[in-house]
Amino acid sequence: MATRDIIIIGAGHNGLVAACYLAKAGLKPLVLERRAIAGGACITEEFHPGFRASTLAHTTGPLSSRVVKDLDLERQGLEFIQPAVRVFAPNSSGRSICIYEDVERTADELTHLSTKDAKSYPDFVSTFARIGRAVAPLLPMTPPDIDRLSKKELWGLGKLGLAIRGLGKKDEYRLLRYGPMAVADLAAEWFETELLRAIVAARGIFGAFAGPWSAGTSAALLLQAATDEHAIAPATFVKGGMGALSQTLAKVVTASGAEIHTNAEVASVRVRDGKATGVVLTSGEEIAARAVISNADPRTTFLKLVDPAEFDPSFLNKIRNYRAHGTVAKVHLALSAVPQFSALTNEEATEKLSGRIHIGPDIEYLEHAFDAAKYGDMSPRPYLDIAIPSLTDQTLAPAGAHVMSIHAQFAPYHLQDGDWNSRREELGDTVVNALSDYAPNLKESIVGRHVITPLDLEETYGLSGGHIHHGEMSVDQLFAFRPLIGWARYLTPLEGLYLCGAGTHPGGGVTGTPGANASREIIKDLKR
Repeated sequence: MATRDIIIIGAGHNGLVAACYLAKAGLKPLVLERRAIAGGACITEEFHPGFRASTLAHTTGPLSSRVVKDLDLERQGLEFIQPAVRVFAPNSSGRSICIYEDVERTADELTHLSTKDAKSYPDFVSTFARIGRAVAPLLPMTPPDIDRLSKKELWGLGKLGLAIRGLGKKDEYRLLRYGPMAVADLAAEWFETELLRAIVAARGIFGAFAGPWSAGTSAALLLQAATDEHAIAPATFVKGGMGALSQTLAKVVTASGAEIHTNAEVASVRVRDGKATGVVLTSGEEIAARAVISNADPRTTFLKLVDPAEFDPSFLNKIRNYRAHGTVAKVHLALSAVPQFSALTNEEATEKLSGRIHIGPDIEYLEHAFDAAKYGDMSPRPYLDIAIPSLTDQTLAPAGAHVMSIHAQFAPYHLQDGDWNSRREELGDTVVNALSDYAPNLKESIVGRHVITPLDLEETYGLSGGHIHHGEMSVDQLFAFRPLIGWARYLTPLEGLYLCGAGTHPGGGVTGTPGANASREIIKDLKR
């Protein structure tokens, strides 16, 4: 049996990014993907004849500029689409807010709702841009070993501290306060318009088992600012859907001499004398390797792929208590025409619907949506984050038709009544009904529908608990605590076994940074 350099479990975007960097370093990783298609959460699939959608993630995080440059992805043909609009948000009274890339244009639009908010908005943007630039060095940083800080780690943390001190007293104070704060409180400090508050708060609860009044939800805004220098997420699409990103990464992987095998599900990691020595596939095939890297989430890696007897009981207890309770569903609609939103004229629709569409008119609406999940039920009025990517990428739908991709919260993985197989269509109807309140002609334009439940996220796409971020991105599960304190450096208690997925720092979202960071540490480890 030949021994491989490295085996990577899972061909999600972080696994592929890690494979690219490892291959560039002269290693020959073998990427094993359980499904017939590489990409994990970044895939484009046909869900109705002639209609294709980004199946799970419909926008990038955005993807790390360092990864794009290092891997020369744009030269490989990857095209990003950046609409002029970040997010369009209607309310039930027929009014709306549009957040543009252009700050002044956004402020001008806000004057129609609140002169106070129009004046506050540019300061809000510039404040989070400054904080984001100061915090950004955290993202490519390997979390320090808290018990044994090296001189290099002390130097890096010292530089970060100086950058934060350089913010000035006012912004430094904001940064310290915002981390543990409920995002509803943060939004209220800046704005008086409920709809604008809800747009801001939505980033704090995206993909989380939390409502806007939950403590610590502002931390997600700080991460967003560090990634994009803005607290409100952008609408960054990939031409051809998110699958085009994975295809481009796969092209870089194979061009470097590495391999990707699909329909190759890993049943277990082989361990000998406390060291990972390879994997066993569900087919029974065994593959030996110098190192094994898991792009699966931490719970799947440690509780399903490795014999629990290989770990200390205290470690297993902590992993079992690692929070990964999914609350997200996806619904894709094949449409015969662009939906007509009550808050828009036909002349405005093409531009204003080209970014993300936010459904969640106020903080109370978002909190009530979460209330249902707390008690094991889907929300009757869910928070929706929507894209119509065919407005800017006509390759996704037939001429004149469109694709709508809907991220829906809250739909808890654990249901108190029934199960997701029996309530699948109810979920789809709930999402369509909620959206129809804002776009009355929606139902008559639907020609096809595809519903993805939290159970599907686990069983089909390998996300334990249906959690799109591989675990809650709360203050106690970030940076040196992700996934666990003492094991936040892409290493594991088993020699030769590593993590590279969203369950590691800096977490979820399509950024590629976890994969890039992990590859750096693995290369150093293997070259010792």
